[in-house]
Amino acid sequence: MLLAQLTTLRVGGPAERFVEANTVNELVDAVLDAEVHGEPWFVLGGGSNVLIGDDGVVGLVVRVATSGIERLPDVSGSPRPVRLRVQAGESWDALVEHTVRNGWGGMEALSGIPGSTGAAPIQNIGAYGQELGESLVSLHVLDVDSGEQRTVPAPELGLGYRTSAIKQGWRAIVLSVDFALERTDDAVSRPIAYAQLADSLGIAVGERAPLAGVRAAVLALRASKGMVLDTHDPYSVSAGSFFTNPIVSESFARGLPVEAPRWPQQPDEPALAVSLAASLTVPLGHEPAAPLEPVDGTVKLSAAWLIEHAGITRGFALPGSGASVSQKHTLALTNASGHASAADVAELARYIQIRVMSQFGVTLHPEPVFVGIAL
Repeated sequence: MLLAQLTTLRVGGPAERFVEANTVNELVDAVLDAEVHGEPWFVLGGGSNVLIGDDGVVGLVVRVATSGIERLPDVSGSPRPVRLRVQAGESWDALVEHTVRNGWGGMEALSGIPGSTGAAPIQNIGAYGQELGESLVSLHVLDVDSGEQRTVPAPELGLGYRTSAIKQGWRAIVLSVDFALERTDDAVSRPIAYAQLADSLGIAVGERAPLAGVRAAVLALRASKGMVLDTHDPYSVSAGSFFTNPIVSESFARGLPVEAPRWPQQPDEPALAVSLAASLTVPLGHEPAAPLEPVDGTVKLSAAWLIEHAGITRGFALPGSGASVSQKHTLALTNASGHASAADVAELARYIQIRVMSQFGVTLHPEPVFVGIAL
């Protein structure tokens, strides 16, 4: 099986062995069998957030093809009473369309994101002011090391900006995902938190809008950036945003050009500490708690702005390469030519990293998972 056929970048070599798992049992059995026999394995979802090397994957590739959206009993008294259990292989955008059609709020701004539902919490997806974590209740997973299936509540998943405990190395396979959604009589969205989306809807930030209207606006915005899969748009042949927005210290950000976009991050609760001097002069157990010295806060930067102001323009390509920066958005590296290799994409990504580091001293981190290739 040539894996380029199963990725949105349309690059990637063959799988040494390939299994398509249509049921949870098939998925679990395939992975545990490979574990028992010491065979390397890789689980592939929708193929939208991965760069697979040209030499392919050694060992087993399991494609998750499970499907199903189950309505669970509502939770009365909850602000998000509607509960859904979704199989890992279900299309993410099909799920969002289903929720909007039924008048359930909480996912509408995440419309158009390609990939599978099981991959969404691994990456902790977010867009247009809405985060997956706002609606996530729990995951049902296979813990590969123990060989057991268990349910893990959202607070235990280590969710962060485009990351999770699974992305950080916990060997777990997502089998299904539980969500909690709002239900309103007039099928309106959660308050719109993203200015560009609010502008496109003709409302102020913080106001609500019809769910169907929000979905349509998001799809239009994403399409304008080549971020919706479209057979007629060669610039949608990508892995979406290739780099995450860097998070740096406030002091570092102050050294960047004043026009560089930046968003202060929500600070943690201040820690308490005991003065060493005080602990030597008061009875044990009566130490006065005092705040630590203020710690430098963090700021999120715009990766797109950094790329553009490092001299990388839309449509940029290295000489002789089949990969290029999208004509619609500098965060997307595309196979618009139809003949890019994974090596071409990686070379372009490295070049962009070097340019941004040289110009601004900022390291851009790739968002896709790399398999059989490295930057």
